Formats: sequence, structure tokens, C-alpha cells
Amino acid sequence: MEKLPKVALPFIVAAIVLIIILTKSAVTIGSGEAGVLYKTFGGGVVTDESALGEGFHIVAPWNKVFVYEVRQQELTERMKVLSSNGLDIQLEATAWYMPEIANLGKLHQEKGATYLERVLKPAIRSATRSVVGRYTPEQIYSSKRDAIQQEIFDETKKIVDDQYIDLVEVLVRDVTLPTAIKDAIERKLGQEQESLEYEFRLVTAAKEAEKVIIEAQGKADANRILSASLTDKILQDKGIEATIKLSESPNSKIIVIGSGDSGMPIILGNQ
Repeated sequence: MEKLPKVALPFIVAAIVLIIILTKSAVTIGSGEAGVLYKTFGGGVVTDESALGEGFHIVAPWNKVFVYEVRQQELTERMKVLSSNGLDIQLEATAWYMPEIANLGKLHQEKGATYLERVLKPAIRSATRSVVGRYTPEQIYSSKRDAIQQEIFDETKKIVDDQYIDLVEVLVRDVTLPTAIKDAIERKLGQEQESLEYEFRLVTAAKEAEKVIIEAQGKADANRILSASLTDKILQDKGIEATIKLSESPNSKIIVIGSGDSGMPIILGNQ
């Protein structure tokens, strides 16, 4: 330094200061993230401007940038809740969510980086307890699973709608009942299935019997109509037609004229 001209010292100091300022001022926002700008001398958190998007940004060295993940995220909560009849039920629910980018500054200002613990977790726990408390263990375990899931989503969304959080979906992933209750429900469901199967067999058998009766009745009606329409003349004509066809056969035969009860010839085949 002693060998450097005194005139160069100010430039060296200025360069060092510039490097420090650039280092403090450079902010890189990663993929799936956004930044909230805090102006130390300009009113604090910026809420009336868009959040800083992905990429490289230069800010004043005395300001700060708070980075948030804004892609879809997952929260899984396992909790103990009470059914409508007071039984303990272990339930696991998963929420898909993301912060509202347009209101990221307000979220940071009012809720902070721990908004998940302050807002979303209490909301989903409250909604789950409220919804599950309307149903019996049997409904929760079997028939009302989808309805319960939808109601938990609807109630949670009502809570977080004005909290700058976008709730995408709530999934009920696991329901664990006391062993005795679960076994009783499964036995009941099995018995109901057997009963339905037995009723189905009875209905099928009844339909088959009805079909046989209808077919028999149809045949009886047909025979009765046919019998009523037959006369001796018609029968004789039919006999003549049959005799002619037999006589035209190439096989050797014996014809006895006028030997039948009706005077029709009797044709005997090859002996």
C-alpha cells in the first residue's frame, strides 16, 4: 500500500465499498419462491406492490427481503377427535395449500413466516373436530367418508379464505377406530352384505319361477287355441298331405288302402 500512489487510494476504497454494497444489495429468488420487500426507511413491509418474483434483484442495502415458498405445499395432521356418540377416533388429514402471491406482503405483515402454525393448523383441526362430531363411527368408517372429507375442506376454506392462504384440497387419508368398534362394524357390514345377497337370490328365483309359469301358460293357451281350431276335415287334409309326401319317398313301402280308422291309407315301411 505504501508503494501505491496516494491518488489511487480513494479509488480502491470506493471499489471495496461498492463491492460490499453490491453484495448486500443482491438478492436471488429461487424457483417456486417469491420475496417480500421490507423498507427500513420507507414504511416497513411493502404490501401495495407485487412480490419479488424468481431471479436476481438489486435492493438497497439497508432494506431486507423475506423469501416465501409459493408452490403447492402439503400439511399432514394426525389428531384425535370425538364422534357423535363420544368415541375417540384417530384421524389423519392432509391439506394442500399455498400462500396467495398477490397478498404475500399482507401475509408476512399480519401472520409472519410461521403462518402455518398460526393459521392453517388450528383451522384444519377445528374444522375436523366440528365435522367428525356430527357422525357416528360407522358412518366415518364406511358410508360417509367422502362427505366428511368434503365438509372438512369447506369449513377449513371458510376459515382461511381471508387469511391470504389458498386451500386447494383436504384429504382424509386414515381413520383408526377402537379395535372393538371396528370389529363390530365389520361384522355388521358383513351380515348386511350376506342379507343383500340372500335377498338377491330370492328375487332371482322368484323371477325364474315367474318366467316358467308364463312360458307354461303360453304353451297351454297355444295348445287350447290349436285344439279348438282343429276339425275332422282339417285333420283329414293334413293326413292326405302327409301320405302324399311319404308315397313320393324313394324307399320301398307297402300301402294298405282304406285300412285306417279314418279311411286313410296305411303306409308300411321297408320290412
